[in-house]
Amino acid sequence: MNNLLNFSLTPDFLEMMVRFVICLAFNWFIIDRLYYKKSKRRDFYFTFLLTSVAIFFLVFFMIFGLDKLGGKTSMGIGIGLFGIFSIMRYRTDAMPVREMTYLFVIISLSVVNAIASSATTAEILITDFIVVVAIWICEKNLRIQHTKLIQYDRIELIKPERREDLIADLESRLGLDIINVEVGAVDMLRDMAMVKVHYKESMSKHPNSVDAKLKLSKDDLVNV
Repeated sequence: MNNLLNFSLTPDFLEMMVRFVICLAFNWFIIDRLYYKKSKRRDFYFTFLLTSVAIFFLVFFMIFGLDKLGGKTSMGIGIGLFGIFSIMRYRTDAMPVREMTYLFVIISLSVVNAIASSATTAEILITDFIVVVAIWICEKNLRIQHTKLIQYDRIELIKPERREDLIADLESRLGLDIINVEVGAVDMLRDMAMVKVHYKESMSKHPNSVDAKLKLSKDDLVNV
């Protein structure tokens, strides 16, 4: 009860707030300036930023709370990491590889900043900066190629010798500047083939979350 009525701030909490501001600033830069600038996915922007905040406080209070209760820090770290990385499996839709990588980086950076009690502020800044530079280098050399999955009805055009006719037909029907076409499964009973179309980025300045889907979920239809 005395702890509930005590409104004073401990030195550990003040130190945590400094590290939280550093962590949030770097994570925001990664999400806003490196990820969102190219992807334009507001749904993942929301997820990444709030996950960063929640993970940081979860790990900090779990570890330092166990320390005060006489528990072992390694136990706290183990329990925290088990719960944190279980989040990556707790989802309804499959997450693209690039978004999964960013989620892993955001979670890892939040955990590192939360548990680095023995590290100096300079060491934390250098560590975060190295992560940002690594992401920037990868993003600089990454060319996102937009794709669409299509149930194609003219299976006579999927033959290798008629590839140019296939691309021309898809361009006229989709209005896209197609780079490459991949032919997948073929259903002879319904005269249908699965086709993956790769098209130029300039034709889609704002990528969406349903490009590579054949069926829309309830979440996709919320604003329809």
